[in-house]
Amino acid sequence: MGRAEGEPLGGAEDGAPMLRIEVVHCPAPGQVDRTRLDLPAGSSLADALHASGVLGRHGMDPRALPPVGLWGRIAAPQTLLRDRDRVEIYRALTVDPMEARRRRQRPRRR
Repeated sequence: MGRAEGEPLGGAEDGAPMLRIEVVHCPAPGQVDRTRLDLPAGSSLADALHASGVLGRHGMDPRALPPVGLWGRIAAPQTLLRDRDRVEIYRALTVDPMEARRRRQRPRRR
């Protein structure tokens, strides 16, 4: 369906436009799994997720998609992609953001 960066362009010889897509997942703080793909025009967010292989690499069930989005905004899996879109896979917060900020500020107080 798609190709990872560095693989030959399949389907480009028939003149069909290809979309450059990036799929990003942060499985834990400080860890980033980034995959760049070329997909045919008309591909959906779900197509990008499956073509990237990121779900399988992190043990996620492709039939039960986690929250996903484009450029920091939640989007439905059937959303059509545009060239240079960034598909993001979101994970649940482990710490309330206000509590995390308090924890970071504690050592600085005197």
